Amino acid sequence: MDAKRVETVSARVDAAVSSTGYPQNVHKRGVRARLMRLFPCSTAKKPSSTNQNSVEDELELSAVRHRPEGLEQLEAQTRFSRKELQILYRGFKNECPSGVVNEDTFKDIYAQFFPQGDASTYAHFLFNAFDTDHNGSVSFEDFVMGLSILLRGTVQEKLNWAFNLYDINKDGYITKEEMLDIMKAIYDMMGKCTYPVLKEETPRQHVEVFFQKMDKNKDGVVTIDEFIDCCQNDENIMRSMHLFENVL
Repeated sequence: MDAKRVETVSARVDAAVSSTGYPQNVHKRGVRARLMRLFPCSTAKKPSSTNQNSVEDELELSAVRHRPEGLEQLEAQTRFSRKELQILYRGFKNECPSGVVNEDTFKDIYAQFFPQGDASTYAHFLFNAFDTDHNGSVSFEDFVMGLSILLRGTVQEKLNWAFNLYDINKDGYITKEEMLDIMKAIYDMMGKCTYPVLKEETPRQHVEVFFQKMDKNKDGVVTIDEFIDCCQNDENIMRSMHLFENVL
């Protein structure tokens, strides 16, 4: 994987968050470190041609409980190369022999990154965003599709992904309560070690400002069109929406 590119993305997101009034002590390794924690082998040296063939054979023929889609299909659906997908899958299979990640494992990983707070609620919401078919588990395909958008997607794709995260019940709308639930979960995850120290009403204050701007027709919900239009036309909100990337 192009590590320099990923690190640049993480650094840019970190810089954006620091100017929004959100917690500033977010773990500086950002997107790459948290997602790669799931798959430590993905940062290993590139395999030799023999090992590449072996990994490819595993990807095509392995009798795990969940069999991934073929490499060619995933290469067409994501912005990862064939070699990158092989390396990612090798790490995935080492950590998750069953071929899927369950929610408890996901929560355990996040708890390690945010020991000063409670990451369980945010990890639950994030898990549901990756679990695109809502079957209670994240497959290799689910993971690489989401990772491709977060690391190499267009602004439009990232905003669509963010909308899906905030749309907790997946009904196609974001309510003020859903936005507040996500915001509270982020602050709970940050814990008491943030600077400046956060007041209890801070999440609600942020949500009130954001929701008022996004809900243009004042019908009490935010549609995906309202969400994307507002984010693209309001620099402050756009920067703030990057927070979800930074706490991955």
